[in-house]
Amino acid sequence: MLGLMQSQQLLISSLIEFADRHHHEGEVVSRRVEGDIHRCTYRDIAQRSRQVAHALDQMDLGFGDRVATLAWNGYRHLELYFGVSGSGRVLHTLNPRLHPDQIVWIANHAEDQVLCFDMSFLPIVKAVHSRCTTIKHFIALCDADKLPADSGIPGLQSYEAWIASHGSTYYWPEFDENSASSMCYTSGTTGNPKAALYSHRSTILHAWAGALPDALNMSARDSVLPVVPMFHVNAWGLPYAAAMTGAKMVFPGPAMDGKSIFELIESEKVTFAAGVPTVWQMMLGHMQQADLRFSTLKRTVIGGSACPPAMITAFNDVYGVEVLHAWGMTEMSPLGTVCTLKNKHVPMGSQEKMTVRLKQGRALYGVDMKIVDDVGAELPWDGKAYGDLLVKGPWVISEYYKGEGDSPLVDGWFPTGDVATIDADGYMQITDRSKDVIKSGGEWISSIDVENIAMAHPAVAMAACIGMKHPKWDERPIVVVVKKPGADVSREGLLAFYEGRTAKWQIPDDVIFVDAIPLGGTGKMQKTKLREALQDYKLPGL
Repeated sequence: MLGLMQSQQLLISSLIEFADRHHHEGEVVSRRVEGDIHRCTYRDIAQRSRQVAHALDQMDLGFGDRVATLAWNGYRHLELYFGVSGSGRVLHTLNPRLHPDQIVWIANHAEDQVLCFDMSFLPIVKAVHSRCTTIKHFIALCDADKLPADSGIPGLQSYEAWIASHGSTYYWPEFDENSASSMCYTSGTTGNPKAALYSHRSTILHAWAGALPDALNMSARDSVLPVVPMFHVNAWGLPYAAAMTGAKMVFPGPAMDGKSIFELIESEKVTFAAGVPTVWQMMLGHMQQADLRFSTLKRTVIGGSACPPAMITAFNDVYGVEVLHAWGMTEMSPLGTVCTLKNKHVPMGSQEKMTVRLKQGRALYGVDMKIVDDVGAELPWDGKAYGDLLVKGPWVISEYYKGEGDSPLVDGWFPTGDVATIDADGYMQITDRSKDVIKSGGEWISSIDVENIAMAHPAVAMAACIGMKHPKWDERPIVVVVKKPGADVSREGLLAFYEGRTAKWQIPDDVIFVDAIPLGGTGKMQKTKLREALQDYKLPGL
């Protein structure tokens, strides 16, 4: 017997329609690339996202065609979030921090049809547009009078002119909620980047779970500042959750320094902010130097990499801001766990609470997780046993776009590549990573990519890249090198070799020359032994 309830598809267009109908006066505030502060409402966003949908229809794009963005956090990017997905196309957020060659590969692999970009990324677009073979339309996110006459990009249009000729009345199409809505590529894997392809259903369920009180606790009483970029797994789902709850949205644009972020928090009465530890480290440094205090900020979610204890202490004890440690992955949309306390923890002392807060937290409703040993046997939740962390749920990937690589699932579970413990209360803590990728400032750096560039140098026989602890960036890469017999290269010469071959922030901080790199029985480099040999090493400048 089936239930007798109405059936309604969970579509992203319903989020902005709900915000328009029930929170139409809700504010969306953006610091623009132009430098000024722009203000609008959810009603404005809804109307302009419908204009975006009309404009895409006029381009004769097919259902499911990819529309790429290369943009900061701002109101125009938000309009694309709803206008692209709501009209049945797939939003593809490109990461401008990648090397141009990587951007070209990703855009071609996704078969993007349109690229919408902020003017600060015009140099990148100039460098890549002729090699992006599927992109037919280039849209600059600016007013018509800000469009450069000599851009060198054929058919370049301004966003405002592009949508201006279209009305704001639009009937969002109805379709299967399992249809693709957006895609994000991850470089946290070996080989070429792979794409997670999210659905309307998965996106809405993720936003719903993320907004719950024991997760991010979002409401219409909040003023939300996503410092995490909208090109990083859809800003952790915050744009969708904000529309769902009617929360005020505050976008920082390109100004990501500590002073600018603090001033925006104060001027817009932000109550909830989200970002990686590096951003908060810069802001706290600015505050400490100027002896500043928050007047409205109540909580911040910190993810992307482990949050240092000193940062949690500073936020909680010095500034009265609750820190929500969170964990997730691109393949998980991305939220998997949030570290909110249970009732039993409330009367605990600060040190006992800190022990809990340093963990990555409890699973959101919808996410299941387990830890297993080397043969796949499940391990106990005792906070001591550690093993490979596996997850599953309605917003966890089932396979990569275009079937890249083998199926990632193991008996229906996604192997995260992390090693963790889980305690009796369900709190998970990452203890290590089973992969050798390096996380620097919330960004993945592939050790294989770093090694391949070194190996391309004529004087290098073997190279191994490992991550070393860094107080600001969490980890920074170094490359350990064996020279070819009779060949010579200096530290400075090899680091210079990386210039132009990868993004600047992916260039190693140091080169260490050795006579041999330890190898295992199958010829694979034993990076564990390498790390042990370098346990007393310190990065330059520290």
